[in-house]
Amino acid sequence: MLAKSLKRLVIAAFVGAGLVLAAVQPAAAAAAPAAQIALSPASGPAGSAVTVAGTGFKAATTGTVIIGSATFAFKTSSTGAFSAGVSIPSGSTGNVTVTAKTSSVKASALFAVQAAATPPPPASNALLRFGAATAGGPLASAELDEVATLAGENPTMVLSYKDFLQAPPLAELDAVQARGATPLVTWEPWAWGGGVDQPAYALDRIAAGDFDARILQWGQALTSWGKPVMLRFAHEMNGNWYPWAEGVNGNQAGDYVAAWRHVHDVMASTGAGNVQWVWSPNVPYWGSTDLAGLYPGAGYVDIVALDGYNWGTSQSWSSWVAPQDLFGPGISQLRGLAAGKPILIAEVASSELGGSKASWNTALVSYLSAQPDVMGFVWFHLQKETDWRINSSDASAAAFKSALAARRT
Repeated sequence: MLAKSLKRLVIAAFVGAGLVLAAVQPAAAAAAPAAQIALSPASGPAGSAVTVAGTGFKAATTGTVIIGSATFAFKTSSTGAFSAGVSIPSGSTGNVTVTAKTSSVKASALFAVQAAATPPPPASNALLRFGAATAGGPLASAELDEVATLAGENPTMVLSYKDFLQAPPLAELDAVQARGATPLVTWEPWAWGGGVDQPAYALDRIAAGDFDARILQWGQALTSWGKPVMLRFAHEMNGNWYPWAEGVNGNQAGDYVAAWRHVHDVMASTGAGNVQWVWSPNVPYWGSTDLAGLYPGAGYVDIVALDGYNWGTSQSWSSWVAPQDLFGPGISQLRGLAAGKPILIAEVASSELGGSKASWNTALVSYLSAQPDVMGFVWFHLQKETDWRINSSDASAAAFKSALAARRT
């Protein structure tokens, strides 16, 4: 019995030792990460410059990036990583394989070749300038490119809107200038969304200097920017839908001119000689405030303007109106008030409802081209109260493009 017990103890000891020895054996080395590459960008037109970033390659060795028959050398770091600049060969189409290879390792990724964007058509040098406003504003380059394609020419004015709470839009000005166009900034003395009743923005508060710090900020910024900018302050003042109109928001007769002159003088004190002041009432209508009492005077205005829309039958109160009937009376009044000043149609568009928009577009350009003192018009290319866009229909778009082409001849 004793011998058998001793034998079992010896066997157990050897088995236990074996288990311990097995437990302390070193673990197998972890597998090296697989080589891989990433492309930045991973898509674009043929000829694009691309950065190839690789990891998991042999350390401190040389390799080659291969794209079709083109090759680019690289060298890995002590960690097996690399970064190499390459270009996608011209004429490439579809998905192009990019391969990074050393003597023992390789990895690949796909670059998606996209068709090169068609540049927008150039601006026209016609006497009647063409401008546009879009939903995305001056930074929405794709929208402005669409307008240029529809019109057959790049707009030479880009309209935007800012209220008194916003900083000078220098990035937007740069974007417009880069397109070869002039910024037309509508500067609205109110807080957007606050409605007509905004006592803090009453005209007498503006004239009293409550907003001088903001006006100086804008003036200094525009002066430093230095390039031409059209500033359309407090537009459509002869209506009753904005808090800077006389007869609403506590405003009295004469307050508008006083506020305009004050804003003009404060900004002029910064040396903003590159700013053109655009005085822009709505087309006169029955019940609108008489323009004579709202005009600040020749020394305070560089360009006079009108906003007018053919609402057609899109609204319960509206009807179709021809371009000459829409703008003729207002243009006559502007000529009487501001003799010799250039006239701009600062906002215009037509509904499709109630008549032929295609014919209206043709008539508009023809009518305005015949007015020697009308310098241009800005189309409101938005779908808002109705579809004001140039391409609200194929017929509208075709007529618009043809009308602009005709005025270039």
